[in-house]
Amino acid sequence: MEREDDKRTPAYKRILLKLSGEAFMGNMDYGIDPDTVSSIADQLVDVHKLGVEVAVVVGGGNIFRGMAASARGMDRATADYMGMLATVMNALALQDALEKRGVYTRVLSAIGMQSVAEPYIRRRAIRHLEKGRVVIFAAGTGNPYFTTDTTAALRALEIHADAILKATRVNGVYDCDPLENPDAVMFSELEYIEVIQKGLKVMDSTAVSLCMDNRLPIVVFNLTVPGNIMKVLFGEKIGTTVS
Repeated sequence: MEREDDKRTPAYKRILLKLSGEAFMGNMDYGIDPDTVSSIADQLVDVHKLGVEVAVVVGGGNIFRGMAASARGMDRATADYMGMLATVMNALALQDALEKRGVYTRVLSAIGMQSVAEPYIRRRAIRHLEKGRVVIFAAGTGNPYFTTDTTAALRALEIHADAILKATRVNGVYDCDPLENPDAVMFSELEYIEVIQKGLKVMDSTAVSLCMDNRLPIVVFNLTVPGNIMKVLFGEKIGTTVS
């Protein structure tokens, strides 16, 4: 039966969803939890049915964290490239889950991997979106020293997305870590400059600066609550909006 929500008009026509590698772990300590990936795919299917064009940037921290390896003595560039390879694994897992649900999906990698993914070409990505395919961007920017947060901001601008939806495991942006401090205060709205000046854990400063310079809104919300992506799309006041 059609839900009442489905009759409303989405606030955004084209979105970029930023998924951290940790979003794929579920309750595991590392790796990819199939049930969690299935839950994410179910939410994206609901969004896709609305006619919203969906692009996704995935992280790789559930498999390998480049900055952590660098801190322990590995060459930073080498560590970052290894992290990029981890994002490809997550992208393929999400692609598999989506296509099992009948949603055509394309993985575009910033590092050449012709056997498993298409090369990232901006016009090709936009064309896939226009044809109703979910596009998953893997391997970051293809360059070391850049995070997948920066990738999300860059790709969102390149494809002319209406907003970045930053999925997290908490309800929004807080003045301190809510998982460690139960008295943490959540912000419902923030300006870009506040995020940078206060050092808030939204996205890294390069990503926030890119969004600020181009007036691209960021919505930070809790992915673990089923239906939250739909609520964001319909303009409900959940999470934190940075604009």
